[in-house]
Parts: sequence; C-alpha cells; structure tokens
Amino acid sequence: MSETLKSHKILNDPVYGFITIPSELIFTIIDHPYFQRLRRIKQLGLTDFVYPGALHTRFHHALGAMHLMSITLDNLRNKGNEISDEEYEASLIAILLHDIGHGPFSHALEFSLLKNIPHESLSLLVIDLLNKQLNGQLDLALRIFKNQYERKFFHQLVSSQLDIDRLDYLQRDCFFTGVSEGTIGADRIIKMMAIKDDQLVVEEKGLYSIENFLSARRLMYWQVYLHKTTVSAEKMLINLISRAKDVQQGGRNLFATEEFLYFLQNDISLEDFKKSDTLIQTFLELDDYDIWGAIKLWKKEPDYILKNISQMFLSRNLFKITLSNEAFTSEELNSLIDKTQKRLQIPKEDLKYFFSHGSISNNAYVAKERIHILTKKGEIIDVAQAADLPNIKAMSKIVKKHYACRAKNLIL
Repeated sequence: MSETLKSHKILNDPVYGFITIPSELIFTIIDHPYFQRLRRIKQLGLTDFVYPGALHTRFHHALGAMHLMSITLDNLRNKGNEISDEEYEASLIAILLHDIGHGPFSHALEFSLLKNIPHESLSLLVIDLLNKQLNGQLDLALRIFKNQYERKFFHQLVSSQLDIDRLDYLQRDCFFTGVSEGTIGADRIIKMMAIKDDQLVVEEKGLYSIENFLSARRLMYWQVYLHKTTVSAEKMLINLISRAKDVQQGGRNLFATEEFLYFLQNDISLEDFKKSDTLIQTFLELDDYDIWGAIKLWKKEPDYILKNISQMFLSRNLFKITLSNEAFTSEELNSLIDKTQKRLQIPKEDLKYFFSHGSISNNAYVAKERIHILTKKGEIIDVAQAADLPNIKAMSKIVKKHYACRAKNLIL
C-alpha cells in the first residue's frame, strides 16, 4: 500500500463515523474526476427548498453505501459464506459506482435535459469507460453490476428491494432532513442477512426490522422524496430547461457553460452515448453548478419565460401546487388553466411553461421483486407471507396522487 493511500485511507462520515478506504484501486476510483464530480450533485436535488439541511451529496451517499457493503460482506463471511478478496473488492466498487451516471439535480432532469435516459444506464456506461481507463480492473465489478456474475446475491446487495443503496440513503436522508420517521435499524438488518441457495435472505428474527424498513421507506417517499413542494420545484426546473432548449434550438445562444449548451442544443439518446466515449465525458462535466450558474444568468434574459422562472427559483417563489387522490377532470383542469392564464396575462402557447399536471406514485414493496425470509425451518418465503400483520401486503399496493401546479404571478 502506498504512502499516499496510508495517509488518506480514513474518512469521517457524519452518519457512520470513520470510513476506511480498503484498497489502492478503490482509492484511485474515489480520487478520479468522474467520482469527485459527485461532490457537486446533491443527493436530494431541490429538497432543501423544504428541508434546509438536505444539502448532502451523491459523493456522501456513495461512500456510505460502500461502508455498509463492507460491513455486510464481513457479516456474511462470519456466517461461513466464502467470499474471495476479489469478490469483496468488486462488490465495494459496484456499490461505490452505482450512482456515477447521475446528472445535475439527479432524478429531476433525467427525462428533460436528456432524452428518457435513466441514470442506471448511464452509470453502466461510465463504469465501462472507467474500466477501460483502468485496464480492465473493474471487470468483475461490471459483471456484478449487470447481474452477469454467477453468484447472484452480490448483485442483490447492489440492486434489489433490500439493497445497500436503500439502507444508506434512508439513514442518510433521514439524518440530513431531520425526518425521524425515516429511521431504520440498518445495523440489525445487516446482521440478519444471510445467503441461502445463492440468494440474499433475511433470517426470520429480523422480520420486524424489515417491516419497519418498508414502513419508513413509504413515509420518506411521502414526506421527503414526493413532498408536494419538492414536486412543484422540480416541475419548475423541468419547465425552465424545456424553455431553455426551445430558445437554444431556436437559434439564439444562451449564456451557459459549453457542456450545458451542448445538451440544450442537441437531443441525445442512449444510443448516442453508447457510440461515443467523448459524449459520455462531456456529460460528466455537468453538475448542479452548471444549472445554478445558468439560472443566475438567465434572470437577466430578454426572454420573459426564462427570466421569470429563473427569478422565481432564486427567490423561492415556487409554483402553487394542488394534490388530489382522484384524477382531475377535464373541467377542473380547464378551470385551473383559465384562471392561471388570466392571472398571468400571457399567450396561451406559453402557458405550458407555467402550468404542469400529472401524477406521482409510491409503493414501498414491489411483490414481484421479493424480499425473502429464511424461516427457522430453513424454508424461504416472501416477507409478505411471513409477516403476521397485513401492512406489508398493503404497502405493495401502488398509491397514486395527482397534481396540478401553476405560477402564482409573474415577477418581472
């Protein structure tokens, strides 16, 4: 181990305390510009408009997930499961890089700045690019990430309904937002994990911890991730980017970073990314600061739509949002649209930038992607079947809410 690694191998995390960087390769990955970029992408996007403490980043989360993965693998080894040093390191790398493909503001711009490209697909491309740069040292991590490794439980630890990703982000988001309802017993869940027939299971005595985990996740979605103010802010941002693309592609150059302008000017598909490492590298120059810097400049734009929405963001004058358990009727939507247009006094064709409607949904447990419980008799059953309360079955039901959000007024 090099002197450089020895002097930097411990990090102090606000949630877990000291985190150890266990290998030279992992240190190299963390120190790489692609990974350091995650310092400049907030974990919860615009949620700090609601919870001012939610300023933690994807960088924090990735390191925390790596830490929990190491604890989990140590626990599984202690239970007699054979895990080689190569598998151990590759699993840490897979979870460390699981969010490497996130763009600015994480989920909010996945389907507006880009063309319907989920971050998981981009993460895979970035890991593949990193692997080329590191001369194939991430081969096993890639196989685990893509679920192509023969020992399937490794992928389940990276991506499943009870993966290490969720265990970290629930604890971390709860810590930084101060929403205590999201508290989970991650330590106990990890200690109750086991391997049976090459799949991840939870020992029966950990059943109540799983119930609490699913309940906490459901509450965090409604109170944090799908909070109505966050939804409103995200729709504003999506509309702002949509307008910026229309203006840029209409022939007038906006003030923004070169990389940001490229994605405003061009509609990029996943196939485009697959064909060009240079395009991926251009995307990896983007972070939250590109967007905020542009917003600060656009508040002085002659285009009144860009100017207004940018100024609204900077002064936190967010769209008014209405939530309903039932879908809005055409009459209700038309009434809201007419009222908004009369209040704003804008052309009807511009109203789409100041009015949005749709639905949000939440299901804490997806029955087809099961969490398996290992009974005392050695049987594997679904957690919904093992639970003695009906709440897990209820949590598998998709709960949908409908929203309509609109600008309250024009600032300028």
